[in-house]
Amino acid sequence: MSLMDATLREQAAALAGGDADPAELLDATLGRIQDRNPAVNAIVDTFPEESRRMLAEAPRGPLFGVPVAIKDEWPLPWRAERLGAAQHMGPSPSRGESGPYRALRDAGAVIVGVANMHEYGAGSTGHISAYGPARNPWDTERCPGGSSSGPGAAFAARLVAGAVGADGVGSIRYPAAYCGLTGLKPTFGRSTMVGHHVAQTTTIVSGPLCRDAADCRLLGGVLFGEVLASREPDRLRIGVVPGELWDDCDPEVTRACREAVEALRGDVGGTVAEVDFDGREHVLMASILVGQTEELADSTPKRVAALGEEVSLIARALLRYRLLIPAVAISKALRVRTLVRRSLAEVFEHVDVLAWPTVAAPAPPLENPTVEVPSGTYPADYVNPRQAGIANLAGVPAISVPVARSSDGLPIGLQLLAPWGRDELLLDVAEALERANGREWVDALPPLAS
Repeated sequence: MSLMDATLREQAAALAGGDADPAELLDATLGRIQDRNPAVNAIVDTFPEESRRMLAEAPRGPLFGVPVAIKDEWPLPWRAERLGAAQHMGPSPSRGESGPYRALRDAGAVIVGVANMHEYGAGSTGHISAYGPARNPWDTERCPGGSSSGPGAAFAARLVAGAVGADGVGSIRYPAAYCGLTGLKPTFGRSTMVGHHVAQTTTIVSGPLCRDAADCRLLGGVLFGEVLASREPDRLRIGVVPGELWDDCDPEVTRACREAVEALRGDVGGTVAEVDFDGREHVLMASILVGQTEELADSTPKRVAALGEEVSLIARALLRYRLLIPAVAISKALRVRTLVRRSLAEVFEHVDVLAWPTVAAPAPPLENPTVEVPSGTYPADYVNPRQAGIANLAGVPAISVPVARSSDGLPIGLQLLAPWGRDELLLDVAEALERANGREWVDALPPLAS
């Protein structure tokens, strides 16, 4: 097997042990991006000289010489973030040393490219971007998930062994589910956010997208600035929530995720119990209201009106709509947040993790990003936040783990949530789930990468 196809930790170990040349791995990565990227449009910018400079100056950290991609949401010393957009509404972005850049640099990693993203980070599909949409390596006519579309597609196509994304209302977990990889949304405040354009955010976190939980533990630890310990989960108490989070999903998704939960229970000698939390019926609206209004401080009618036609019509309409949201609606959303946080804390006194499908249906077509679920046909952007928004609303950690493929050959992901600060537990449980299914899904390759 080529080192290009190895896990993040295998690449790191080979380079640390002197069994591989980091300059050769960098050149091979750049070559693969040149060869494969046109089919998926995951990487929107490379800068070989800057990457080689990072390598030349790299310390012998845990990711020494390992090439990684970073979402177009983070400034670099040689490149400002562009947010997948043709124009910016707020202050012009500038180059700089963002927190994720510093963390990667200090770990010895090499940033090999900037990854695509859904325009302004305002979508769960990745089908809109100033660079053109990123494409799902499992079916390039399908959505890769957003807004971290490029990081997800870049790993799934094996352009890199790991990528850094950002998650505001599920934006790491959607591409993880759609593209068949593992994506960790950390506890709010644990991963570095220095230099993010929404400095006042209460929902967005940086996080890793990788093959499996062990790689997420390595890359996540770099973003956290600490080593994430591991331990074997024993007698795990798994909570499942009644209602739409399970029942209003594509039947294939529901069946696969229930089988995965049962396999996990059997592997760890655990229990499964039905639990519920207060405010569940309001999570969709509250998470959207909170997550989509954090940038209002930079919004004015004049700035929104100045956006030209190179910005998508849907983005211009959404930005105008945000200006019309009454303060009482946002206040009520914050009340729901408090209710949900308190109720979840009580639920987690009785269970260790919660489990439900990451997304309600597999990746929809780029040309028509709608999904069919038992209650009807909806835009994916409507049903996806229902599944993932609660982790951002409450600030708790969540992870998406691949557990199956649909009859159309598309990945299916199971989401796990844990109490505040228990990111390591999620990674432990995800590793147990990988073991329970023989790593069949984390090691699966899309046709494009086979």
